[in-house]
Amino acid sequence: MTENRGQRTEDATALLAAIRFNTDGLIPAISQDANTGEVLMMAWMNRQAVEDTLRTGYAHYYSRSRQRQWKKGESSGHVQQVRSIHLDCDGDTLLLKIEQTGAACHTMRRSCFYRQWRNDGWQVTEEPLHAA
Repeated sequence: MTENRGQRTEDATALLAAIRFNTDGLIPAISQDANTGEVLMMAWMNRQAVEDTLRTGYAHYYSRSRQRQWKKGESSGHVQQVRSIHLDCDGDTLLLKIEQTGAACHTMRRSCFYRQWRNDGWQVTEEPLHAA
């Protein structure tokens, strides 16, 4: 994302100063395929997750259910290499444009948004990826 270590620290400081974390210290983060524009998932980030993402170049999130930070793909190998980070106009939502390795969803689908509402109910629009 940034090559110079000093520049990376300045970038991180500026980015973190602009983020409006909620009262729980979290911000929603949407991951989007950098090449296709497909929205892959939404997760939460705390300050440490943002810092680790900036430091490593790989997406880190905060699990509200497990009450801990995690690197996307730490157990599955389905990592998200971050190409760019965007902050919305209110400063309260992040967009991570990423290169996804494998499935983004824990259901083994490329995207967490694999159901579409149609007139007669929810329809599955994407089948799980096959394990390699």
